[in-house]
Amino acid sequence: MNQPDHTTDDTPTPARRPTMLRRLLSHHELATLLLLLHAPIDASAKPEIPQLQEAGLIETVSGDSGASRFRLTREGNAILRGLGVK
Repeated sequence: MNQPDHTTDDTPTPARRPTMLRRLLSHHELATLLLLLHAPIDASAKPEIPQLQEAGLIETVSGDSGASRFRLTREGNAILRGLGVK
């Protein structure tokens, strides 16, 4: 009657995905992601670029004129989708 439940669940638990961000984004960084949502921007356009690149949210691409430009990565797009922007 009061026997312990011996049923086991043999289904494997999914591996935890690593967390994308280790910190909160500033409002300036979020604004930069929104700018990048619509078009790549010039490398010198915003001071938040190095932090966003380090976080893996943006990547460098070469423009038509050979100048470096930045665009969103899949992770950057995921952040905006999580905010309901995309």
